[in-house]
Amino acid sequence: MSANHAAAIRVAPAKVATVRPLDIFARTDWVAVTRVSRWHGIWLIAHAWLVILASIAVTLWLWQLSWPFGLIAAPVTLAIIGGRQLGLAILMHDAAHGLLVRDRRWNNRIGQWLCAAPIGTDLHAYRAYHLIHHRHTQTQADPDLGLSAPFPVTRASLRRKFLRDLTGRTFAKQRLAQFATAFDGDTPAPADATATTDDEPALPDTANLFIRQATLRFLGVQAILLGLSLAITGGVWPFVLWFVALATTFPLFLRVRNIAEHACTPTDSGDPFSHARTTRAGMIARATVAPYWVNFHSEHHLFMGVPCAKLPRVHALLAADHHARMTIAPSYRAVLASVVRP
Repeated sequence: MSANHAAAIRVAPAKVATVRPLDIFARTDWVAVTRVSRWHGIWLIAHAWLVILASIAVTLWLWQLSWPFGLIAAPVTLAIIGGRQLGLAILMHDAAHGLLVRDRRWNNRIGQWLCAAPIGTDLHAYRAYHLIHHRHTQTQADPDLGLSAPFPVTRASLRRKFLRDLTGRTFAKQRLAQFATAFDGDTPAPADATATTDDEPALPDTANLFIRQATLRFLGVQAILLGLSLAITGGVWPFVLWFVALATTFPLFLRVRNIAEHACTPTDSGDPFSHARTTRAGMIARATVAPYWVNFHSEHHLFMGVPCAKLPRVHALLAADHHARMTIAPSYRAVLASVVRP
């Protein structure tokens, strides 16, 4: 490691190294990439919901035009909706960091009701849990270590995981655990309702207090969406498409995203540039497993005060001197190949 690289690292008491931004960026660049927009986060949420609504509308129109067209469109629609549901999770993640909108109260309200509640998560519980992940990334104290520790796995194991996601078993397991905790306080629940590991960490006691409220919000939002479906179209099919995607494609895409972020990256590393993986994403990946720049995960861990929309700029600023130290995958297909045992 060069002297310049060493100067950029400050070792925290928990032996998780961090980076001093002004050792890497010009002050003007740093101010620009950390500025939180007043409206852009709201536009991103609107974009996610508009894409969901448009894809449902097109599918219903195709069904009315000719049922074979609708039958062909349905799987594509489920993929599009699942990708935007993951997008809502990503935007909730930005809200957890206080990066969605400038006003903290509105950041929390919008992140909670328009992003977290529809997918069954609580913003405040997620924030408490997630910040621990940032402080102890890829160490034994990392509550997300269970997501990456099992890898590499066999090809058959990975196929089984994907099959559980696409058949709704992952969704059912998570929701049943969440409901059990909500209505029976003695039952532990997954810390992150959007996690997809087979051995999900339990919430700390302080965060566990939010589970019942999160469950009631989730059920309330589903009831609202069902009501809107009936009121606007006179039927349940728009809601069915939303809910089937929530139970199938969303868990699958979330699993792939989780794998890409930390699976088979170094544990207990003293180099902060090695704590996460950035994955290059094409159009299909951005529509499914990598919405709203979530693929720039190494950059996010290095500088978690950067809003998601500005992570590509951070990636570009790091290109000259730091990409060689980072784990950067050429595609999600390449990531999946790398986490499978030969």
